[in-house]
Amino acid sequence: MSDHSYDKRISRVIDYIYSNPSADLSLDCLADVAAMSRVHWHSIFSALTGESCAQIVRRVRMHRAAFWLVQTDWTVAKIARDVGYNNTQSFTHAFREVFDAKPLEIREAQAQHVLTLKRKEGDDDMYEMKIKDAPKRRLAAMAHFGPYNEGSKSYEKVAAVFTSRNLRSQARGMVGIYYDDPSTVPEAELRSHASVELAEGATVPDGLEEVTIEGGESAVLLLKGAYSGLQDAYTWLYGQWLPQSGRMPADLPSYEVYLNSPMDTAPAELLTEIYVPLQPITTG
Repeated sequence: MSDHSYDKRISRVIDYIYSNPSADLSLDCLADVAAMSRVHWHSIFSALTGESCAQIVRRVRMHRAAFWLVQTDWTVAKIARDVGYNNTQSFTHAFREVFDAKPLEIREAQAQHVLTLKRKEGDDDMYEMKIKDAPKRRLAAMAHFGPYNEGSKSYEKVAAVFTSRNLRSQARGMVGIYYDDPSTVPEAELRSHASVELAEGATVPDGLEEVTIEGGESAVLLLKGAYSGLQDAYTWLYGQWLPQSGRMPADLPSYEVYLNSPMDTAPAELLTEIYVPLQPITTG
């Protein structure tokens, strides 16, 4: 059995966990999904990924729960059930172990964060903005088609490739490239790449594609908070900052650099840099 075959099996398991967070995600069930021996499945999975099946199941479930807490008005009890917990107390305990906060504290913190961003129109201090000479980046990427807010599964798969093949020393963080405007393109047709930035000289693992971001002068917005705030950040950047700056965007896609991870960081503490490549300033 090739290393590539192992990657495909782990990828299939990740797909299943994301699609069925409330289902039976026992070792036996996931071994069946992977089509591997139940006797050896857990040892193989933990050796390749560096974590147990129980740990990845809890991470994915808590990630989904945090997303629903800031994106919906669902009750904690409903969210708990939808991520496989019939007991709200058990869910709250597991959530606190991951995010060091209660579920409603996460919801309230995000609500406060959103309120602080809803300042008067034209407030240039709404986000931290800089113009930077962005570096060239080589990426190992996986294409994602569909809603941008469902791309976390693809990032998980890319990360699993690097972990299972002991390539983490060649990774320099997660980057997302977004090719379409969600206000004009149907969700099912949105195109993006979930990727890992490669260290200098690193090769692209089999099963992933190489994508290059050339870099150059770019407008960079720093967002602190849940990914649910990204659309407002883009609206402000394109609707207010760019027109007032006198600069024009280059004919290149925007991209995001993730400075920490939703798997171990509370939504209100997430840090994301949005890069919009700029056209050169012309003189004369």
